[in-house]
Amino acid sequence: MDSKSDFLIIGGGISGLSAALALEKYGTVLILTKSNNESNTYYAAGGIAASGPWSEDFEGHIQDTIIAGDGLCDPEVVQMIIRKGTDRIKDLLEWGIDFDKKSATQFDLGKEGGHNTRRVLHHEDLTGKVIIDTLLSRVALCPNISIKSEQVAINLIEIDGTCSGVYVLDQKSGKIYPIQAKAIILATGGIGKVYLYTSNPDIASGDGIAMASRIGAEIINMEMVQFHPTCLYHPLAKNALITEAIRGEGAILTDIRGKRFMEGIHPQKELAPRDIVARAIDLVLKETGDDYVLLDISFKDAEYLKKRFPGVYETCMKFDIDFTKQPIPVVPAAHYSCGGIKASISGATNIPHLYAVGECACTGFHGANRLASNSLLEGIVCGHECGEEVGKKYSSLPFPNYPLKEWSEEGIVDSKEAFVISFNWAEIRNIMQNYAAIIRSDSYLLRARHRISLIHEEVDTYYWNFKITADLVELRNLLTVARLIVESALARKESRGAHYTLDYPQKGNVVKNTSIRRYW
Repeated sequence: MDSKSDFLIIGGGISGLSAALALEKYGTVLILTKSNNESNTYYAAGGIAASGPWSEDFEGHIQDTIIAGDGLCDPEVVQMIIRKGTDRIKDLLEWGIDFDKKSATQFDLGKEGGHNTRRVLHHEDLTGKVIIDTLLSRVALCPNISIKSEQVAINLIEIDGTCSGVYVLDQKSGKIYPIQAKAIILATGGIGKVYLYTSNPDIASGDGIAMASRIGAEIINMEMVQFHPTCLYHPLAKNALITEAIRGEGAILTDIRGKRFMEGIHPQKELAPRDIVARAIDLVLKETGDDYVLLDISFKDAEYLKKRFPGVYETCMKFDIDFTKQPIPVVPAAHYSCGGIKASISGATNIPHLYAVGECACTGFHGANRLASNSLLEGIVCGHECGEEVGKKYSSLPFPNYPLKEWSEEGIVDSKEAFVISFNWAEIRNIMQNYAAIIRSDSYLLRARHRISLIHEEVDTYYWNFKITADLVELRNLLTVARLIVESALARKESRGAHYTLDYPQKGNVVKNTSIRRYW
């Protein structure tokens, strides 16, 4: 097993790969991933919001981002990321990304929720996949970068307040080993699997946030979980996101009786910010008792829809839903964590040598509610900035000269009670979906806190007595994330952005982040 690398990146989405490409000129880079290509980036269907020569609207983009962030955006961070985004988009174009065009010289820009103009670059509805494929092609040309898949990070290694490495489970051999590095970059993505309904892939178990929290990293605004308004509702569908770009092209939302409901809720109707649309759908479902609402764009030209949204068409047809002829049944689902490890634009945290980028980080860019298609922009900008800062800061420093302790399995036995993992996994997701999702209250959250603490006690006992598996690591991390969300939600005595509570339905007068450090 590799036990050393100059720089270690955990996660292989847009932010992790961007960091690696910026870092490789400074030393050896090892990227650990739990699976081959799977990441939230890979499934990003809408596109990447960016201003540049194709859309000279920096100030409008900045303003739309701040409005969506509902008071919690850091204006300086917003300015920096949006303005630095132009160069990163130019990199993608230079590397061969083929964004859709209206003509030889004009991009076919999309418009999504919260945007007041068209500024979203896209490749059909497969933008994330195309970006990941392009970045992986670039990585393959860099001899200093290596990728190891099927590796599960278990715990960060803290020595005298500094992050020095990580313990890793090799899923192929079952062995656990330490890796030491000059700097560790967390690019582990989101937390969607803590909820019953999510657009995220199975790997989105909040690993980076949980690991960082356990060694004292400051975690902020974890109550700000954005729910995507439109995931496909079908008994056999799994994580099937219906891109917001469909609403950008004119799709409307109705209840199952055909009554449109967004017109009287927000001036932008179906293109209101995601928290508003998701909450409106949730209220309709609660009022009617229905299981889903309908997303209808069947009044548009069928051939245009198939060409513009081939991924959505293919997904829906798997379930015999032809969205060119009939509405799509949809339901809100956990989509994006606006909170996370407090980090600068270059990923620096309060723990020396530990960096965080992408969805696991909270830079102040998204505030209380992310503007549609801003996540890929943040990922590529902050990944690049992180790689440059880490490389310049640590490349000339000597490698740590102290060995890391090997993982001890003394007294550990194979479990014959694997059902404990699957049962508690389902339990925690149901608790979070029912008590800490789109609409909350103190009584809901206190119930969640109590039940989560009981599960945590059982799982913690299991963790220290039985052989480590990937499922156990993820369950433990989900429990940590669930507690962070619940405690942060209880601490915010107001409704703002993605956090809505029945007990405090208005915004407070004081705007501040919620913060947790070493809570348990």
